[in-house]
Amino acid sequence: MTDFTPLPAATETLLVEGMTCEHCVASVTEELTELAGVTDVSVELNVGGSSVVTVSTNSPVDESALHAAIEEAGYQVASR
Repeated sequence: MTDFTPLPAATETLLVEGMTCEHCVASVTEELTELAGVTDVSVELNVGGSSVVTVSTNSPVDESALHAAIEEAGYQVASR
């Protein structure tokens, strides 16, 4: 019998500007979930402000890859 230890889950929270509707949420979610290691994406839509996007992973994902995926969906990560 082999011991199996799952990789610890990590989460990254990003503020995303320009999202105005559920279609925006779906676009960002689709792009992010295509990245290797991403297991879940949740979005708190804030029309007129920065939406909170939380990305859960089971392996390291480069933050620049997350930013690129969000930009591919047509949105910008807000500077902190």
